[in-house]
Formats: sequence, C-alpha cells, structure tokens
Amino acid sequence: MLKPCTLKVLASMLLACGLLWAIAALVSSHSESPVDFVLLAPLLAVYLFHKLGVPGLLEHDGLCGWGWCNPTLFGWVFTAGLLLLCAWLIAWFVASLTSRLAARKLAP
Repeated sequence: MLKPCTLKVLASMLLACGLLWAIAALVSSHSESPVDFVLLAPLLAVYLFHKLGVPGLLEHDGLCGWGWCNPTLFGWVFTAGLLLLCAWLIAWFVASLTSRLAARKLAP
C-alpha cells in the first residue's frame, strides 16, 4: 500500500495535475477546452457531494438565494481528502499493475 512505487506514481499524478492547473491559469481564464472541464471537476465536487446529501459542506446549508454558496472549511477538507484518496487508489492500482508486469517480464 505505501510502497515507494505507489508514492512515486501518486507524486507524478499530482505533479501532472498541478502543471495542468498552472498552464490553464496562465494561458486563459475563459477558455472552454476539455482540459478546463477536467480541471474544474475537483473544484465542483463539493457541490456534487452536497447534492448527494453530505451535510455541512456549504455555507448557510446551501441556501444562498440566487448565488452559489461558498464551501465551508469542512467542505474543502472533505473534498480534498476524498479526491486524494481516489488518486491514491488509482496510483496503488497502477503501481500494482506495473510491478506485476515487471515480475512477469523477469520470470523465465
């Protein structure tokens, strides 16, 4: 689970996401490319979890009139933790696949 290979894959995934976010922030703030929708998914996940019924994620319990309610501190921490858990599970899966392929390649 916490093997160095898993941590390397997780670090490379997070670095790739960070680079994409940096490039998207520097290039244009109003572009509508598919990359922008992928980058907005983690930011909009807090609203999805609120819609699914997780309490305490949005200010005023999601009742902000015509505007979008800001996420609470618990909302940001909950969403970041859940997304990091998903990224770690994906990294663990990729690392286990690569180690199996490497072991199979070394076997006679």
